[in-house]
Amino acid sequence: MEMQKRTPASKLALGERITHAKPPFTITQIKKAIPPRCFQRSLYRSFSYLIFDSIFVSIFYHIATTYFHRLPHPLHYLAWPLYWFCQGCVFTSLWVIAHECGHHAFCDYQFVEHLVGFLLHSSLLIPYFSFKFSHRRHHSNTASLERDEVFVPKPKSRMPWYFKHLTNPPARLLILFLTLTLGWPMYLAFNSSGRFYDSFTSHYYPNSPIFSGKEWLQVHISSAGVVAFWYLLYKLAAARGIAWVIRIYLLPLTVMYAFVVLISSLQHTHPSLPYYDSSEWDWLRGNLVTVDRDYGILNKVFHNITDTHVIHHLFPSMPHYNATEATRAVKEVLGEYYHFDGTPIFKAAWREFRECIYVEPDEDEGGSASCSKGVFWFRNNL
Repeated sequence: MEMQKRTPASKLALGERITHAKPPFTITQIKKAIPPRCFQRSLYRSFSYLIFDSIFVSIFYHIATTYFHRLPHPLHYLAWPLYWFCQGCVFTSLWVIAHECGHHAFCDYQFVEHLVGFLLHSSLLIPYFSFKFSHRRHHSNTASLERDEVFVPKPKSRMPWYFKHLTNPPARLLILFLTLTLGWPMYLAFNSSGRFYDSFTSHYYPNSPIFSGKEWLQVHISSAGVVAFWYLLYKLAAARGIAWVIRIYLLPLTVMYAFVVLISSLQHTHPSLPYYDSSEWDWLRGNLVTVDRDYGILNKVFHNITDTHVIHHLFPSMPHYNATEATRAVKEVLGEYYHFDGTPIFKAAWREFRECIYVEPDEDEGGSASCSKGVFWFRNNL
């Protein structure tokens, strides 16, 4: 059954579609609805969040290394997964701060931003400048089938022949697990789930089509930062053992990678959302094709990147600590163009992996593309 166009409301529901008409407002009108203080970056306030997160990393590390070996043996099976999850959540919050540095949302001093972002992302095995450049291209081309940089859905004609055999629940669960655990490093290394390019593409390869010639040196610097941290891990493994490095650092990092993929994909994937080809796409419509989600208490842990992503796409240089106020301010202007889905996250992830398989334009009763043939919607009937 075809989904119906949604009524003017902010909450998305399965079976409804967002409006894809050109909005009756401009980005200037949206900005005027936001208090000017929301655009102000504070060096001290931004550093306070960084310090707070770093303290939590230290606390969790201290508890794990000081007390876990004293626990009765069966409790180890509960304590370590709890540590991996909690530390992974804080790693994610640090990733958010580094991500804001790349958006010029941390402070007014770009040297400070680049230094903080480079150190944080390198310590999380992410090439800072390389990701900054590709992520900037994503913001410039959101929801464009031809030019968006990541999580770009395929039309049915380009779906692999074997994919129809992977639609059963066990296979879908395996795909979801592999996407969450390996998706982020595979994207950085091989551009998996990224935009299609004719040549080899990697965040570690300065001649990748993602980058311009003037970005060559910064890509090398980004890769050097990651290599330097890998060397530090090697020295730690030599001194403490590889099992220690895996338990203390790599497994929490895997949790962080899972959250980064989960958060990023669900912000741009929903059965109600369209994608546009070049005949229909424009910057404002494209950047309104994003969804705020509710992660409960983790909204605060993740510095509200989860439930204020709509405003982030419209004004990416706005600090995260002002995004909640700005979101409230723009809802009346955006009206039905503001999208929120409060579905529990893991239920939403399972639904989106089931419903959002490929995209196609609508067809009329005669089988030809409708007048909105440049607007593509998710399908799942392989």
